[in-house]
Amino acid sequence: MAEAHQAVGFRPSLTSDAGEVELSAPMLQEIYLSGLRSWKRHLSRFWYLESVRPVLSDEDFDWTAALAREFLRLQASLLQWYLQLKSWWASNYVSDWWEEFVYLRSRNSLMVNSNYYMMDFLYVTPTPVQAARAGNAVHALLLYRHRLNRQEILPTLLMGMRPLCSAQYEKIFNTTRIPGVHKDHIRHLRDSRHVAVFHRGRFFRLGTHTQSGLLSPRALEQQFQRILDDPSPACPHEEHLAALTAAPRDMWAQVRRSLKTQAQEALEAVEGAAFFVSLDSEPAGLTREDPAASLDAYAHALLAGSGHDRWFDKSFSLIVFSNGKLGLSVEHSWADCPISGHMWEFTLATECFQLGYAADGHCKGHPDLSLPQPQRLHWDLPDKIHLSISLALRGAKTLSGNIDCHVFPFSHFGKSFIKRWHLSSDSFIQMALQLAYFRDRGQFCLTYESTMTRLFLEGRTETVRSCTREACNFVRAMEDKEKTDPQCLALFRLAVDKHQALLKAAMSGQGVDRHLFALYIVSQFLHLQSPFLDQVHSEQWQLATSQIPVQQIHLFDVHSYPDYVSSGGGFGPADDHGYGVSYIFMGDDVITFHISSKKSSTRTDSHRLGQHIEDALLDVAALFQEGQRLKRRGLGEDDSGHSRDSLPCHTRGSRAPTTATNF
Repeated sequence: MAEAHQAVGFRPSLTSDAGEVELSAPMLQEIYLSGLRSWKRHLSRFWYLESVRPVLSDEDFDWTAALAREFLRLQASLLQWYLQLKSWWASNYVSDWWEEFVYLRSRNSLMVNSNYYMMDFLYVTPTPVQAARAGNAVHALLLYRHRLNRQEILPTLLMGMRPLCSAQYEKIFNTTRIPGVHKDHIRHLRDSRHVAVFHRGRFFRLGTHTQSGLLSPRALEQQFQRILDDPSPACPHEEHLAALTAAPRDMWAQVRRSLKTQAQEALEAVEGAAFFVSLDSEPAGLTREDPAASLDAYAHALLAGSGHDRWFDKSFSLIVFSNGKLGLSVEHSWADCPISGHMWEFTLATECFQLGYAADGHCKGHPDLSLPQPQRLHWDLPDKIHLSISLALRGAKTLSGNIDCHVFPFSHFGKSFIKRWHLSSDSFIQMALQLAYFRDRGQFCLTYESTMTRLFLEGRTETVRSCTREACNFVRAMEDKEKTDPQCLALFRLAVDKHQALLKAAMSGQGVDRHLFALYIVSQFLHLQSPFLDQVHSEQWQLATSQIPVQQIHLFDVHSYPDYVSSGGGFGPADDHGYGVSYIFMGDDVITFHISSKKSSTRTDSHRLGQHIEDALLDVAALFQEGQRLKRRGLGEDDSGHSRDSLPCHTRGSRAPTTATNF
């Protein structure tokens, strides 16, 4: 989800350390000709030039096209030849470089730039007891790990037939991104039988297993409650220690060397944990008093927190707020959103529907008073680290304070309305986003939509460039008062069809961005200057988008309990003057949007774009006969009397399957 920011921000510093390979001259010639044929066939489609045409002036486009022709004539065949060679011995020709150069070599802070968040149920909280929610959630997460280790989680099937690559699941748990000078590395352990817990500036090691197996939810609740009840204060500078994980990576790598010498046991307890748990002292989530502001604050707390209460290096951090609300903060380098999303769906469904809670809000079962107290971690922090912590905290607070998060559930219509018109729900939203952005900024921009390439071994993602000529034609028609609804609808369908074609091409390995990225890396290895690839690499994605897929709908009874559906998650903007937009279809009738931008930009405003998105969706829906009533209602209130500034705090009456706090 946050990959667009990393993709445009990486600056590779390459050294060639590969061994020499001896190949016969005929074989080298055949590889060369194969690469040349492949590249000419690929470029002949002009997909890249077609994708940038809507956002370039005639003069700039002619210049870019000239660079592309020069690249094809002088450099493309050589670079493609080397890439063809790599494809012969690598399981995936791009994924290892994507992980290394886009993520691990990035020197920026992980917070906001590389992490993303996932939310709890939107309208309900199964229990207001913080320790109980933590107990059930941790137990459910470790049940998922157990099933993963036993290979009991079935591969995801595309259209129910073709399995997607599951390689990314390997590093969900027991994984930490270790900072290094110039380059980080991912450390993954075979097993870990504890979690690291942060509460009120203190760190704890909480064992999750005994000799007889995984602790019960009630036993875990007891252990979390012991941490909450611990009156001991934080040691000097311990409270803000985790801000170092939000610092620029080179700085954190240097400080970590000293920390590893002085506090090796405590550091190992955190980095070697199954995952990180933060017991926040403040409540979060949707409130009746101020629903819009409370959701925005909830998103910001998950994405950035206070800058010092998340260990951003861990594969993910489970955040449990004081009122029982949950959330995840996920580091991006080890895997992409569908992987953590699959785990999160299982966790929410299991802790709520399978494990459940007693009538008093506690976990079911009985405490285990024989368990030892969670171990308080002690950090021997040398004086020279104190200044680094202060600097890291200042930078983290600045970065956190600059993020403008906005979350809103769009409840006028959802997936069912779109499907009735035989349209792709994702393409429908993407075209509405183009209309909303044009109204917000008065121009078009390169749009980054992430899609998966897991049809291939170790595949990760590809970019769908959603701002097409067809999309621009549709948007211009919508803004032209002389155009009729049937004319706009015809252009809309053309734009949707084009987007679907690009999406299918990207998923099947026919996208342009990862190929161009890999060619750029080869050119850097060879110290070969390419003005065309430099131009591609310098592109700015001012609209980065992503749909959060619902992969296990069978785990949730959306008809009996419509409030018990995931509300998705979000990520930071890819550009200082851009937006990050993610969306999730909640059941059949609600779409939740997560928007981010930077407050320092005078060009963006997350709430303003949110209003444009709602208006655009209603305007597009009004092109269809059934959508006319939605448009009229959208101008004022919906059937429930909710206006845009007063979000619905409860969907149509649903009974809670467990003890719950309902709004």
